[in-house]
This record gives sequence, structure tokens and C-alpha cells, in this order.
Amino acid sequence: MSTIQHAFKPLVLRGKQLLPIVQGGMGVGVSAHRLAGAVAALGGVGTIASVDLRRMHPDLEEATARCRDKAAIEAANLTALDREIAAARELAKGMGVVAVNVMRAVSQYAELVRQACRSGADAIVMGAGLPLDLPDLTADHPDIALIPILSDARGVSVVLKRWMKKNRLPDAIVLEHPGWAGGHLGAPNVAGTADQRFDFEKVVPECLEAIRGLGLASEQIPLIPAGGIDTHDKVRRMMALGSSAVQVGTAFAVTAEGDAADEFKQVLMGARAEDIVEFTSCAGLPARAVATPWLSNYLKREEKLQSAAAREDGGERQCTLKWDCLLQCGLRDKLAKFGQFCIDNQLAHAVKGDIAKGLFFRGKGTLPFGTEMRSVRELVEYLLADRRPLAV
Repeated sequence: MSTIQHAFKPLVLRGKQLLPIVQGGMGVGVSAHRLAGAVAALGGVGTIASVDLRRMHPDLEEATARCRDKAAIEAANLTALDREIAAARELAKGMGVVAVNVMRAVSQYAELVRQACRSGADAIVMGAGLPLDLPDLTADHPDIALIPILSDARGVSVVLKRWMKKNRLPDAIVLEHPGWAGGHLGAPNVAGTADQRFDFEKVVPECLEAIRGLGLASEQIPLIPAGGIDTHDKVRRMMALGSSAVQVGTAFAVTAEGDAADEFKQVLMGARAEDIVEFTSCAGLPARAVATPWLSNYLKREEKLQSAAAREDGGERQCTLKWDCLLQCGLRDKLAKFGQFCIDNQLAHAVKGDIAKGLFFRGKGTLPFGTEMRSVRELVEYLLADRRPLAV
């Protein structure tokens, strides 16, 4: 167990007792091996975001920078994921859990899940779509923990019923509030992110009841709220509702161990409430980010770009870069209600700190240490034990 002392019960995954804190998966490359390994080394759940990790490896990025061979690009991403898992496990030194986040919306999701299993990840976390086939994809690796990301009791019931037919239960469920989380959000549209049906005070009890309604003990499946949990008091409130842990994203992204460039962290730390905006991504999902120059300029042109897409004739579409990273892409497929931009390119600019070109996903709300960059340990000690670090 971790040396961090706190008053909460441990999170138990596959018989392993852990700190009741999960670091959210953030791509491209915002949560890679350094951040995930640091969280796991303390005894928590550290999460590698699997999307386009070749960007984090100079040799792989150079080899595929001008590549138009989709197979070569996907192979590079699998190699990168293998490297990241090995490096995170080395940092963790047997402590905690090294998880891999795989978005159901990406075209390579099935092979990313299989690679994570082959490379020795302890858990798979899946959101951005219902992970109904996750038990099938991991059937040859029965010891890996499976953790879907959902937003309401209805989604939880659908997943549980489908998985129970496959004789598998989730090892935990992340309940992500689309009104507070960053990045892609689990609501039908931007307006729906503020729906009160997603509030944790409503969702956690409803999910516990849904679990019991299927003949399961509520403690069999730990519930992990995510989104806007930025103080020790909020952690205590989540635990009092019946949660087993909390997931935190943005606050981990800006720690000293976060894998993104310092310029990326400064953008997130410096964002005011009015700087954080919601929009529709090219994956067709609501999203939340900082209104930096690229995003502000895009949003001014969004209606015109979507109108142009609506006028395009049908027929087979092709990604101009040959990546085809998403199952559905507003830009590639000319889907007028979706975003009309290349999300992979914009996120890759952001992780390297390019303020002019990057898309900087961020959750709503404050950060525990404001504009100060602190360590993973200091963040975890504050959230779990209410211990504030010494002033710098």
C-alpha cells in the first residue's frame, strides 16, 4: 500500500488494494508513461491515453510524419503504446495499477485494447462510446481489469446487462459528469451537458440501485465519479454518496510529472471560467476546451464550414492524411453536425505547447493549486488527506 495516509477505504481492483484515486486518461500524450507511472507508484490508478502515442516518440514520429500508409501509422502507435506501458510499469515498481484508456470512437480501438493486454497493462478504461464488446476483446486476458466510462444509470444498466450475458462484470465504473469533465463528454449534445440528470447526487444512488436491481451486491462494482472534483471536501462528498474512489484529470495534467509541455500546463492553469468553452468535436461528441487562438478562430467559422459540408455530394470519403483515426469523422465524412477539423493534428500541437495551433482540452472549474505547478504526490495528499503543500 501507499505511504500516503488518509481516512478513506481503499479502492479494490482484482484483489489489489489501492489509493481511492484514479488519474484520468488524456490524449494526445498528456497522460503518458511519466504521469501514469508516478500515480501508480503512489498506489493509485495511473492511466495512459492510447490515442496516437507515436507523437511522443521522436523516431516513430519522424518515420510517420509524412507517411500516407495507414497500416504503418497504426503499427507505430502500437509500438509506442507498448513502450509507454513498459516505461510506466518501470516507474511504478509493482505499486498501484497501470491502466490504458482506449476511446471506443477511434478506428483502431480493438487493436489498441489487444496491444494493451499483450504489453501487460493492469486495466483497460474505455469511454467515448458504449464498450459493449470489451469483454470479447479481452477474453484471452481474463485477469485484466475492465473499467467502462459512463454518465448515467441508463448506460450502466445497458452495459451490465450485455456484459452479464458474456459472464463478465466491470471491475469498476467511472461515472463522468459531462457538465464538468474535459475533452469528449458523455452527453447527446452540447446543450445536454448541463442536464441535472448527470449530477453525482442523483447518478451515484441511481447506479447503486441499478446494480442491486440486477441481483448484484452494490459493493461488487466500485463507482468512480469524475469531473469537477478539485478539493478534499468534494472527495469526501463523493465517498459519502457511496463511491469507492474519484477520478481526476485536469489537475493531474498540470502536475510536474504530466507528460505535456510546460506551455500546455500554463494554458490550463491560466484559463479563467469564461475562457472554457463547449463545442462539437469532429467525432460528433460534445467537448470542452480552453478558447485559445485556434479554437476561437475555428468557432467563428464553424457554421460556415458545417454549411459547406452539408452541400457536399455523398460518396466514399477519404482522410487527406490517410490516418482515418476515427470511426466517424466530421471532416473526412462531411458530417454537417460534427466538427469540421482534424482533432489529431490540433491535439498534437497542444501537447507540445503550441498555443497558436493547439486544441487544449480542459475540465470546468478551479485547480487545487491555482497557477502553481505541483507534484503528483502533493496533489494526491491534498485530495485524499487535505494536506496543503508548503508555499513556494
